[in-house]
Amino acid sequence: MEKKLSWTGLPLTGVILCPVCMFILTESYSYNPFADMKPVVWVLNLLFYWLFAVCLIMVVGRVRAALRIQTVFFMLAGLANYYVIAFRSSPILPWDIFSARTAVSVADNFSYALPGRVRMVLFGFVVLLAAQHILQGRIENRRVRVSGAAVSLFCIGALAVILHQETVISGLRLYDKMFTPGVVQKRNGSVVAFMMELKYLLVEKPPGYDAEFCQALLDGYGMQADGMGQEGAVSGKGSLAEHGGVSADGGLVRDGSVIPGAGMEEMPHIIVIMNEGFSDLSSLGELSSNEDYMPFFHSMQGAEDTVTGTLHVSVLGGNTANTEFEFLTGSTMAFLPGGSIPYQQYIRGRIPSLASALKQRGYRCIAMHPYHAKGWSRNQVYPWMGFDELRFLPDYTDAEYVRKYVSDKSDFRQIIKEYEKHKETQEGPLFLFNVTMQNHGGYDQEFTNFTPHIYAETTESPVVDNYLSLISLTDEALEGVVAYFEREQENTMIVFFGDHQPNDTVAGPIWRSNGISKDALTPEQEASRYEVPFLIWANFDIEEAEGLQISANYLATEVLGRAGFSLNGYYAYLDELQGQYPVISAKQVVDTEGNRLTAEERRESDTLLTFQAVQYYRLFDREE
Repeated sequence: MEKKLSWTGLPLTGVILCPVCMFILTESYSYNPFADMKPVVWVLNLLFYWLFAVCLIMVVGRVRAALRIQTVFFMLAGLANYYVIAFRSSPILPWDIFSARTAVSVADNFSYALPGRVRMVLFGFVVLLAAQHILQGRIENRRVRVSGAAVSLFCIGALAVILHQETVISGLRLYDKMFTPGVVQKRNGSVVAFMMELKYLLVEKPPGYDAEFCQALLDGYGMQADGMGQEGAVSGKGSLAEHGGVSADGGLVRDGSVIPGAGMEEMPHIIVIMNEGFSDLSSLGELSSNEDYMPFFHSMQGAEDTVTGTLHVSVLGGNTANTEFEFLTGSTMAFLPGGSIPYQQYIRGRIPSLASALKQRGYRCIAMHPYHAKGWSRNQVYPWMGFDELRFLPDYTDAEYVRKYVSDKSDFRQIIKEYEKHKETQEGPLFLFNVTMQNHGGYDQEFTNFTPHIYAETTESPVVDNYLSLISLTDEALEGVVAYFEREQENTMIVFFGDHQPNDTVAGPIWRSNGISKDALTPEQEASRYEVPFLIWANFDIEEAEGLQISANYLATEVLGRAGFSLNGYYAYLDELQGQYPVISAKQVVDTEGNRLTAEERRESDTLLTFQAVQYYRLFDREE
């Protein structure tokens, strides 16, 4: 029979020691808390564990039951965090709750093997649960329990608020580089890192923010509305006033020639393909294979009417929606909390985008994705961005599959079908934005409908072979869609780029074959993990370029400029900004000389602070 709780003896010892064991075990899934965390970090994390234990004891009323609930919670939470890190190279973050549905929809596509380290941690949790059997004691006084639970919850909240104060963070020398959430958790512990990140669920106004200044700045670049060819607009690539503009009757000026406002048939169709997981991993080190895994893409480098280069993105191994957010809005994740998902956290209504800009000029805007409509809340966000029509998995008829996903070949066939149906309507130019699925993660699984045909010669890894073989299928499909539009008479531009590189299960073997340690990467090697190829091709005359280095937020400006469009105020502003900082991503900021700015240099740059303010204005403070 349990006794009433006494705050002396065995129950108190259990309340003190069990949370300590939970903390050590939870962190040990992925990190060594004894090696990576300072004593003050231990104290801060344990304060939470102790307060949480007291809260549960007050709610449940029994020591053993409460501590077992807490133990099971952290056993499962730590395991989930381990897998999230393995899949996307980033831990669980507060805003991941908004993407839980997306995570569940793809969860069965990954391997859940238990390495020896994880099995040892789980065994430790089981031993802890068994040891708690000897802990007895209960609290029956309801008033004590209610007040105790309230006080402990208040203290937990106070701890979180304290961890949001800059003076505390700097005084305790906590790691606060939120653009590297994995390091934040490794240095600060899971709980302290999570509480610190809660501060960024909402985006604060930049220092000295002034909405009127931002509007005046964009007005100065000719912005009167989100559309191409507004009065005072300028064309892409060049000084901001010497090209293009608007004629008296509202038509676009392209290279000195007026395109009448009603002459939509002269504007090119724009088809954008953001390809899931597409990258060239030779950027990580020497990588040879039995045959070229992307021969068509390589052949287009330096080709006529083609622009190719490297796109610097802000995500790795997942969070695809952030790359499309950067492309479609011209915004950068550099000014948003690390690991956040704007589609699910910040977009709650109409927002200016490339789609809304083209729509004002008479484009029909279609968004396509051969998977679930609710993934990353695309079915809500796309209409807010200005897309007229959406196509998701049910709209793909007679699709072929590679592994568990619609193949890129089938996906691109669907693009052609949409184009042909649109051409019959004579409704003006088409803007089609397509996000593929074929190359989604889960490269260590075997399927009857997929046999790898590319084999890496510099490393023996089935995971690398599977990945390269998928990239080869994409390359072949890309060649087919370009060949189709090469025969078309109507002006069409194809934009193709990857969303991110695959996770470390693919990169690891390449690093090892090159004698590179994941734990000792140089800044350049770390940055190379955020590089993907991009291509802009047209079946009409455009200015060629090769080897461009830009971040994802500039790609739309590059597309509009190469197509000969006038640029509205915002895209003209981005065009000038690109001339100073061609790469602005969550990972790095690089100037035109190739210098990577330090964190202090980024904070002190008036140009970047202005961009941060303009971005905040357009995302959160702009009136329609």
